[in-house]
Amino acid sequence: MHYRNLGNSGLQLSVIGLGSWLTFGNSVDFETTRQCVFDAWEAGVNFIDTANIYAKGAAEEVLGPILRELPRDALVLATKVYFPMGERPNEQGLSRKHIRDQVHHSLRRLQLDYIDLYQCHRFDEVTPLEETCEMMNDLIRAGTVLYWGVSEWTADQITAAVTLCRARGWAVPISNQPQYSALWRRIEERVLPVCERYGLGNVVWSPIAMGVLSGKYTDATRPPEGTRAAGAYREMMEDYFTQPVLDAVARLKPIAQELGISMSQLALAWTLRQPAVTSAIVGATNPAHVRDNVEAGTLHLDNDVFSAMDRILEPVLPHEPYLA
Repeated sequence: MHYRNLGNSGLQLSVIGLGSWLTFGNSVDFETTRQCVFDAWEAGVNFIDTANIYAKGAAEEVLGPILRELPRDALVLATKVYFPMGERPNEQGLSRKHIRDQVHHSLRRLQLDYIDLYQCHRFDEVTPLEETCEMMNDLIRAGTVLYWGVSEWTADQITAAVTLCRARGWAVPISNQPQYSALWRRIEERVLPVCERYGLGNVVWSPIAMGVLSGKYTDATRPPEGTRAAGAYREMMEDYFTQPVLDAVARLKPIAQELGISMSQLALAWTLRQPAVTSAIVGATNPAHVRDNVEAGTLHLDNDVFSAMDRILEPVLPHEPYLA
């Protein structure tokens, strides 16, 4: 497994991270979750990502007793705050109160005494940015949180946060967690350059495009039962779950076969070719997925491979303007 520094910080993450969205505490039972975590750990994965909103706290709860079996000093645990955790006032957003309440709820569920990376899951249009940044600084000064980051913030929002924190002498965000894959490149124009300019590392989610780049989908009208495309999450994939895209992905198979790697490993290697990406977060419903994905963390592929992938995929990429 290879490791990279998270932005300009001294924190080192495995280039493959283990995520828990839609899986742990939800569709995956405890024993399978435990095996996934331990298989990832034994392969060198030190970065585990979750969020308070994942299964409304259940993802953190199921991870808690498992993480206690791992050496805390070697583990990098990330979680998030923003989305509603209840229906009452002050149970959502990035206010000082909501952040304070949720960080303690997350610590209780995770059975930890500090969080390595605490992320603002979205930008809060209501709460003053100054309030959010100051609270993150306070958590770091208290030792409750070691580093903080953002997720799905625009380039301008990231710039505003970094500029404000620098001016006030507060801890600056060191990470961004955007969606990014060979089929979803909208952060390349502005977000990635801004992150590089201000020293944020990117820990990207959905690097296999919710399974599309694994090659398991062939017919856009009849996705296999039990897959995300066959369920409620199909609309999240609508920009690239089309027959032309699936046909193009199928043309990647000879590339993977010639290299002797899986389609998922090829997709992850493509994402990690980007120097602004620190780690690619993968989900898993069984240990076999984990073992296959983590092998991408040791690959060294020639740039000609990525150029060939781009020639195949670029004609079918979504082209909706996205300058944020």
